[in-house]
Amino acid sequence: MTRIVDTGRSIVRRTLERVGRGWSKMQERRPLSSDLLESDDAYLVVFDAPGVHGEDVDVTFLDHTVEVRLDRFRDFYDGFDVVFPGRGLTLSGSAELPADADVTPHGANATLTRNGTLQVEIPKDGAAEAVDVVEEGEGPAVDADSNDA
Repeated sequence: MTRIVDTGRSIVRRTLERVGRGWSKMQERRPLSSDLLESDDAYLVVFDAPGVHGEDVDVTFLDHTVEVRLDRFRDFYDGFDVVFPGRGLTLSGSAELPADADVTPHGANATLTRNGTLQVEIPKDGAAEAVDVVEEGEGPAVDADSNDA
């Protein structure tokens, strides 16, 4: 009888793992959610960025589009095994600025907040260059790749 129970548990575990991996892949294919805000002197793009660190964020600016790629890692916990690996590990998204926006990546900055958002601010005056990513509450900026438009 215990063999039947063990076999049943094994089937359930494998099924959950497959479903979880499928869900993870589906999540990686969906673009990150974002908001585009505007003030008198800048645009602010806010992306959902759960579970990432500044060094795992890539922000680029190309043809009035802010592109973001996030690589996150699954932590391991002593005494626990992954049953349902449902979180995507590589997430990406983009936000297009209005066609008439007079901006360049010069002076842009990106802040990774404690509540899991990435805030990319692009000044309207066009006075900046690289997009640096800093984690909220930390000192010096972490270099992030950027492309000049």
